[in-house]
Amino acid sequence: MSSRRLFTGHLLATSLAIASTLGFAGSALAQAKLKVAAIYTVPYEQQWVSRIHQALKAAEARGEIEYKSSENVANADYERVMREYATGGSQLVFGEVFGVEAAARKVAKDFPKTAFVMGSSGKPQAPNFSVFDNYIQEPAYLTGMIAGGMTKTNKIGMVGGFPIPEVNRLMHALMAGAKEVNPKVEFTITFINSWFDPPKAKEATFAMIEKGADVLYAERIGVSDAAKERGKLAIGNVIDTQPQYPDTVVASALWHMEPSVDRAIKLVKEGKFTAEDYGPYSLMKHKGSSLAPLGTFEKKVPADLAAKVKAREADILAGKFTVKVDDSQPKSTAK
Repeated sequence: MSSRRLFTGHLLATSLAIASTLGFAGSALAQAKLKVAAIYTVPYEQQWVSRIHQALKAAEARGEIEYKSSENVANADYERVMREYATGGSQLVFGEVFGVEAAARKVAKDFPKTAFVMGSSGKPQAPNFSVFDNYIQEPAYLTGMIAGGMTKTNKIGMVGGFPIPEVNRLMHALMAGAKEVNPKVEFTITFINSWFDPPKAKEATFAMIEKGADVLYAERIGVSDAAKERGKLAIGNVIDTQPQYPDTVVASALWHMEPSVDRAIKLVKEGKFTAEDYGPYSLMKHKGSSLAPLGTFEKKVPADLAAKVKAREADILAGKFTVKVDDSQPKSTAK
């Protein structure tokens, strides 16, 4: 064999080896798990945060992401934790920044190559700060219809965290749904100025029950406990707590964060992530929200009321009925 053929053969073998190595590296890069982090100001079990955490845990279980998170982060520490995750290589960061908007947006500017998707009352900030909130006013309207039809005293009590758009719009939607089936219904509204204070929410609920409310809107954890103790009914929010309160929680407006989380993961992996409003992906047509099954109240809710709710749900999904978005602070109407 000539030295030329030997050289050519060696060159070919080397080239194939390099190509194989590059191909493997490319394949490994394509299959690499996206590094995702989340920062929560409340415990994982708090309703709102639990939806984000659950969706991210599902993506982790599918092997799509490497997920790290922090709970109970104080507002004063939020910026520091954001910077730590960004500096540590997180490519996508979720969280809620309602009390730390300015600081969070500053961090996003300092880390333009990191994608941020944050619960916020503000607008997206180019190029990398996307926002979202629980646009579940559609199922909230449907639960309002049920509440309006189930009250015997025509008095509904509503306990919220803070009067911010994300809470206000759900209360207004529930009130509108209740009035559709029961024009006589009145509302008592209280904000406890906390995202997680079950005892305080419970006390506020007791006060409403004393004034005649027999259906309570559990925007916060603690409301259903009070309703159960006093033998009243409750309407759930964001999560389905009927299994824990089978004789108390009639219906719930459920939030599904999966459409938003999965979209963000996909766009970051494809290198196509931009600042946008993810709020609309919580609408029923995107499967971002839904009305929980009546379950234990299947036979307790009057058939004609259930039929009205079902028809209205169909109208919403078909685009024939739009639930009005009202972000203003709701006021009590009970005398």
